[in-house]
Amino acid sequence: MGRMTDNDELTLAAEFPQATYEDWRKLVDGVLKGAPLEKLVSKTSDGLKIDPIYRRAKGATPVAGRAAAAPWQVMQRIDHPDAKAANAQALHDLENGATGLTLVFAGANGAHGFGLDPSAEAVEAVLDGIYLDAGIGIELQIGPQSRMAAIHVAEYIKRKGLDPAACDIRFGLDPLGSCAVSGSSPHSWDEIVPAVTSAIQGLTAMGFKGPFAAADGRVIHDAGGSEVQELAFVLASSVAYLRAIERAGIALEDAQGVVYARLAADADQFLTLAKFRALRLLWARIEQACGLTPKPLFIAADIAWRMLTQRDPYVNMLRATMATFSAGLGGANAITVLPHTLALGLPDPFARRVARNTQLVLLEESNLAKVSDPAAGSGGIETLTRQLCEAAWSLFQEIEKAGGIFSALEQNLIQKKVAATRAAREANIAKRRDVLTGASKFPNLHEDDIAVLDAKPIVLPPYGEAKYKFDPLTPIRLAAPFEALRDKSDEKLKASRARPKIFLANLGTPADFTARATFAKSFFETGGIEAIDTQGFADPAALAAAFTASGAAIACLCSSDKVYAEHAIPAAKALQAAGAKHIYLAGRPGTQEAALRSAGVGDFIFAGGDALAMLREAWQRME
Repeated sequence: MGRMTDNDELTLAAEFPQATYEDWRKLVDGVLKGAPLEKLVSKTSDGLKIDPIYRRAKGATPVAGRAAAAPWQVMQRIDHPDAKAANAQALHDLENGATGLTLVFAGANGAHGFGLDPSAEAVEAVLDGIYLDAGIGIELQIGPQSRMAAIHVAEYIKRKGLDPAACDIRFGLDPLGSCAVSGSSPHSWDEIVPAVTSAIQGLTAMGFKGPFAAADGRVIHDAGGSEVQELAFVLASSVAYLRAIERAGIALEDAQGVVYARLAADADQFLTLAKFRALRLLWARIEQACGLTPKPLFIAADIAWRMLTQRDPYVNMLRATMATFSAGLGGANAITVLPHTLALGLPDPFARRVARNTQLVLLEESNLAKVSDPAAGSGGIETLTRQLCEAAWSLFQEIEKAGGIFSALEQNLIQKKVAATRAAREANIAKRRDVLTGASKFPNLHEDDIAVLDAKPIVLPPYGEAKYKFDPLTPIRLAAPFEALRDKSDEKLKASRARPKIFLANLGTPADFTARATFAKSFFETGGIEAIDTQGFADPAALAAAFTASGAAIACLCSSDKVYAEHAIPAAKALQAAGAKHIYLAGRPGTQEAALRSAGVGDFIFAGGDALAMLREAWQRME
C-alpha cells in the first residue's frame, strides 16, 4: 500500500449522494407507517415546539457574548460559615485553577442553608491574602440580612489601599429577587429604590466600576419555573433597576454596566444554550428601546439547584458537566458549579475540587471557549432561541403592563404562572416522564454514605416586619418527593435492620420475565421498597411458598403478556391465599383486567403511570 502524498485527496464523502430533507422524510414515513409526523414533535414546558429535524439556518449572525477565544471566569463557591476555613478554601481554589470567587453570604437566595458571616470582621478574614486587584473575578451573593457585606467588601478594599477600579467585583444587590423568594417586603418599591440607588452611587463614588445590581433568573428556575418565565423575570428586574438608576439622576449611557444578569444552567443542553443566547438578544432589544447603543450584558451562570439529588449524588457531576458545557457555549461570562453534594450539606474538599475541575477540563482539555457562539447557524438552536425571545418578550410586556416587576409580584401574576409550570413539571417527575437518574429511576438502595463537612450555619436576625406580602417563589428540588420515601426506608432499616420488601413473583423463564422484573425492581426501589428477585415459577403452590418464606407483605407479578394470559390469575390467587396484603402486576391491564382484579391483583405498574402516588400507597398498605 503506497503512502499518501500532499497531492492526494480523500474523496470518500464525495462518493455518497448528498442527503436531503426529503430523503429523511421518506425514511421516517416508512417507520411511522401512516402516523403523523407530529408524533415526533416534542414541546418545552412553555409549549414551544421542538421538531425532530431542522434545516440549516441561513444568514444567521453569531450572538455577541464573550470575546473570541476568551474563556469564561471559573468561579468557585465560597460559603463556609467559618471565616478562616472559607479563606483557606478560597486561597486553595485560586491556587488550583479558579479565576474567580463567588462569595455566598448567609441569607442569600443561593445560600441553601449555609453561607458566609456578613460582618466586617468576617469579611476581612475571608479576603485575607487574596489579591483582589490581580484580575480575579469576585461575585457577591447577598440577601437583605447580609446586604452590608457589600459595603464591608468595598471598605476593606479602600482600607488596603487597592484601586477599586482595578478590582473586578459584581456586588449582587438584588432586593427584587429577595422579595420574590421570601414572598414579603418591609418596604414598598418606592422606598426600596432610593436605598438601592444610594448604595450604587456610594460604591461608584468610591471608584468601583460595577456591575452593582443583579437580575437573578435563579429565582424563577429554582421555584420550578420555565425558561421563558426566567428570561422575562430577568428583563423586568433589569428594567426596574435601570429606571431606579435613572430616577437618581444617572444617565442611561452610564448605567449600562450597572446591571448584570444571573441565569440557572441545567442538564437540558439545547434549552440552556438557547436561553443564554436569547437573553443577549433580548437585552439588546431593551437597550435599543432605551435609545442606547447595544453593549454586551454580563451574564453569570449558576448550576441549577433544582436538578441536584441527594441520592446517587455522583450523577450530579454529569448534570453539572452538561450544564457547564451548555452555559459556556451559550456565551456565559462566568460560571459557578454547585458541588455535587450540596443538597446533602456543606461540600468537602473532594466535592469542591470536582466542581472546579469540571470547568477546567471543559476549558483547557476540550477547548470549549475557542469558538465564539458555535451554535450560530444551527437550525434547531436558532429556532429555539427565536421562540424563547418572542415568548419572553411577550411575558415581559405583560409584566410591564401590570406596573413593573414589583407590582406583578404583589398581584401574584408571576407566581401563578410559575406554580402552573411547577405542577406540570412535578407531575412529569412523579410519572417518570422526566427522569432523575438514581432518584426516580435506577436507584441504588445500598449506596454508601456521602461525606460532607460538619459546620454550624449562621443564623441571622429577621429583616424587618413584612408589610407587603405575596406568594413566595420557594426553591425546590425535583427529586425531593422520591427522596422522602428513601429517607423513610433508611429510618426503617436503622430501627429494625430491614427495609420494607416487595416479592417479585416472576412467572415462566428469564426470557419471559426479565424485562418487567427489571422495571418493577427499579420502580419500587425508587421508593425505598427493596425488591426480592426470584428465578421464576410455573407452579402456584411453589410461588406461594416462596412468597411466605420471603417475609414480604406485598408482591408484584412479572412476566410477558403471553405468560400472564395463562398463569397470572392462578398465581394471583395463590399469592392472595398466602396472605399478600396487596398484589401488583407489571404491565398494562389489557383485556384481562376484570379477571385479574377478581383474582386479587390490586394495581398495575407501567411506564407513564403515576409512580410516586403508587409508591406512597404501597407504603400506606405496608404500614
